[in-house]
Amino acid sequence: MKGNSFAVIAGSYGGLLGEAGKHVCELFDCIEDLQFWIKDREGRYCWVNRGFLLNYSLEDRRQLTGKTDFDLSPHHLADQFRLDDARVLAGHAIINRVEMVGRFDHTASWSLTNKIPIRDAAGRIVGTAGITQPLKGRSVEQNWPDAAMAKVITFIREHCAEPLTNRTLARIASLSVRAFERHFRQSLHVSPQQYVKRVRLRMACHALVYTHQPLAQIAAGHGFSDQSHFSREFRRQIGETPRDYRLHYGPSSH
Repeated sequence: MKGNSFAVIAGSYGGLLGEAGKHVCELFDCIEDLQFWIKDREGRYCWVNRGFLLNYSLEDRRQLTGKTDFDLSPHHLADQFRLDDARVLAGHAIINRVEMVGRFDHTASWSLTNKIPIRDAAGRIVGTAGITQPLKGRSVEQNWPDAAMAKVITFIREHCAEPLTNRTLARIASLSVRAFERHFRQSLHVSPQQYVKRVRLRMACHALVYTHQPLAQIAAGHGFSDQSHFSREFRRQIGETPRDYRLHYGPSSH
């Protein structure tokens, strides 16, 4: 698709969206844990909401320029997404599909997905739009073929507010500390403690966007020693303070 993909697809609604299209789409930022996206015929993302960015550990929609599902998800999940897209591009909506959707922390959750074709004024299908949201009461599962690593990743997600030493994590994996550290870095290309910090920060981002909890409460609830520690780490990794991030993306900005 040549030119601005979003402009082409927004215009396909017969001018209904027009220049206001992006603001209409931003309404989807207000719904907690909902992912919303628009893709062109080649499966490239043209627009995503804040929930989508949080799910994939991204800060800015521009990071998705030219990206497809194969850049974001394991190939076995991306293959299924693209098969679904092909069906939608043939003119068939997908309604209430229950499927596994991956996350940035290498887990996946059972989710309810809906997809529809997007048509231009002449009735031609120019892309797809979809939403997905985790099914309440369905557990998050390990999206990892290595059973030992899957146990560790799940443990980190469920206990990120607690002190997590490499010795503790190695014991869960049934490995020596040295073997665990080597295996973890080979698998995820970061150290265990870097990964723990990443999970804590990303889950804190979710709390900043979708709750009114005080910053000190968010810090304590996500494994930081105090609010100052949380703010320093957040700014170092995210590029702005937690307060500025909340002002930009949080409940009062919707």
